[in-house]
Amino acid sequence: MDEADRQLLRRCRVRLVSELQVAALWDALLSRGLFTLAMIEDIQHAGCGSRSDQARQLIIDLETRGSQALPLFISCLEDTGQDMLASLLRMSGQAEKQRSREAIRPLDLRPGVPRPMGTEREELTVKQEPAKPTPGGQLSRENVNLSYVLNVDPCGLCLIINNVNFSLSSGLSPRTGSNIDCEKLQRCFRSLHFMVEVEYDLTAQQMVQAFVELARQDHSALDCCVVVILSHGCEASHRQLPGAVYGTDGCSVSIEKIVKIFNGAHCPSLGGKPKLFFIQACGGEQKDPGFEVASTSCEDRTPGEDTESDSVPFPEGPGTSDEPDARSSLPTPSDILVSYSTFPGFVSWRETKRGSWYIETLVSVLEQWAHSEDLQTLLLRVANAVSQKRIYKQMPGCFNFLRKKLFFKT
Repeated sequence: MDEADRQLLRRCRVRLVSELQVAALWDALLSRGLFTLAMIEDIQHAGCGSRSDQARQLIIDLETRGSQALPLFISCLEDTGQDMLASLLRMSGQAEKQRSREAIRPLDLRPGVPRPMGTEREELTVKQEPAKPTPGGQLSRENVNLSYVLNVDPCGLCLIINNVNFSLSSGLSPRTGSNIDCEKLQRCFRSLHFMVEVEYDLTAQQMVQAFVELARQDHSALDCCVVVILSHGCEASHRQLPGAVYGTDGCSVSIEKIVKIFNGAHCPSLGGKPKLFFIQACGGEQKDPGFEVASTSCEDRTPGEDTESDSVPFPEGPGTSDEPDARSSLPTPSDILVSYSTFPGFVSWRETKRGSWYIETLVSVLEQWAHSEDLQTLLLRVANAVSQKRIYKQMPGCFNFLRKKLFFKT
């Protein structure tokens, strides 16, 4: 398999592992000679023998199966009714070839057209047009000097950790309504041209492993990376980024540690690219009753019996303190944005029948405004809308280390 096909498989690996129905593929793979029976049996016994483990091993082994492996694999997908994945691979491959063709532009040697200065073999670079001001005087979103470029499709990977059910020993209640958040987020980020993978009910160690595996992937052909965490949370000792989230075993992982996994030292293929973290979890146990203002346009929805918080006490006992991890520093904090559902120390509200205030509002704002506004402006809209809920208050916020504006691909 040539390098371009290998890179294509690696870019699509998250989506393939998440959705590939391997049981339907074995006969097709055999009949087309892509794998022998012994090879297929080895794949079936990979890891724990789960569907995702088999899918992951299949994609890895596919890279060793010759120059026609990718088109034959796409045909197998079509034969087994997995047309969405077949289209993903086919269209992504065509898009990459188109970008390669556009990268090399022939010289225009028509009569009357002046040649560029230098030798006849000198390569031309595409001249960048100056940014055009909008009617309001601001630079347009196409100005690449002020905006991150999200051109490829898919533009990046999006990992969602959805912790709903916690062990009895953890003392943490089920997060009813979180699946609603998760479904909304999947639809939303897929519409923004991300490949979305969801992991359910992970322990603290499994969460860290999922982040490490994501950071180890080759993101060189992608433009962005998104991590969303839906879980219980708490306060945590920290030097730079506050808060921690809980695994289903009741052990916590600091936000600071999670973000550090994706820095330049651990994930060089994301260097210079935006890395976005959205945290739906409590930052503590305080409930904010708010304060009176002269006038407000608050929503009338009131927290009732179907409203819960994602808060648990600050961990203080041995074995649960987050302090050792939180003391690790961030050597390369650029190109990172961490969006919190609530102010550090305060609870984050979630409704059992509608999902959390923060995720519901975030998805709504992205759907309405992502086509025209940058991420910071979108998050201001989210913060303003969530802050106006009634009785108890909630104030989302973010730690922004982005160097440029970010406009999602819509």
